[in-house]
Amino acid sequence: MDISGKITRRRTFAGTAGALAAVAATKTVSAAEQKATFVLVHGSWHGGWCWRRVSDALTANGHRVFTPTMTGLGERAHLMSADITLATHLTDIVNVVKFEDLNNIVLCGHSYGGMVVTGVAEQIADRISSIVYLDAYIPDDGQSMGEISTLHHAPGLSTPAPPAAAFKVNAADQDWVNSHLTPQPNGVYAQKLHVTGAYGRIARRAYARTTLYNSPTFKANYDRLSATPGWRTYEIDSGHDAMVDRPQDVVRILQEAI
Repeated sequence: MDISGKITRRRTFAGTAGALAAVAATKTVSAAEQKATFVLVHGSWHGGWCWRRVSDALTANGHRVFTPTMTGLGERAHLMSADITLATHLTDIVNVVKFEDLNNIVLCGHSYGGMVVTGVAEQIADRISSIVYLDAYIPDDGQSMGEISTLHHAPGLSTPAPPAAAFKVNAADQDWVNSHLTPQPNGVYAQKLHVTGAYGRIARRAYARTTLYNSPTFKANYDRLSATPGWRTYEIDSGHDAMVDRPQDVVRILQEAI
C-alpha cells in the first residue's frame, strides 16, 4: 500500500490473542497477491528465535523470511567478545542481505534492533523497500545506544538479561523466553552512530509501540511519527515482545508494509 503524501495511519490491535493457525489464514489483499522478503532484527538479549511465530506465519503466507541472530547472542552466544560493537551487528545484518542477494526487503527492527536497522539503512537503503520499527529506538545523528537507552548496563563484558516479566511477556511464555535470553555485549552501547536520515527516505515506513510495556521513549517516537507525513503508526496491546505475545498483529503490520 502506498502511503506517500500526508497520510498517517493509526491502528490499535486489542483483544484476546487467537490461535496461531488463524495467523496464516488472515491475509490482506495485498499480502495475498504480493510476496515479499522480510529481514527481522531482534533486540537486546534476544536472538532470531524470538521471531519464530511471526516467521512461521509469514512463510505460510508465501513470503521469504530471514531472522539473523547477531554476534554474541542467542545461538551465537559462544562468540561473546569485548570486540563486539554496534558496527559488528550492523555488519551481521548487512552481510545477510548482501550474501543472500536480497533486494526490495521489508526490514524490521525490535527495540535495540531499531538502532541496528537505522544504521543498516545508512549502508544499503537501495535494497530496502520498507522499514518497520517495533517498540524500537531511533537514534539521532551522533547518538549511542547507551545515550538513548534508560536500561541499566552492568560493568564488564556484558549485561545479563532481565527476566521476561520485566518485558511484560505473557505468563504462559515467560519460562520459554527466559530459557532463551542471553547476556548483551556491552561494546554495542558506546559506539555512536552516524545518521543522515536514510531510514526516513525509504518509500514505506511504519512504527508500532506496545501499550503494556509503555516505554516513554517508544511512546515519544510513536507520537512524533504519528504526526509525520509518510509514516504509518500502530499500537499493540501487548508486552514489549509483541512478536511473542501477539504475533498475529505483528504479521498484519509487516504485511501492510509490503
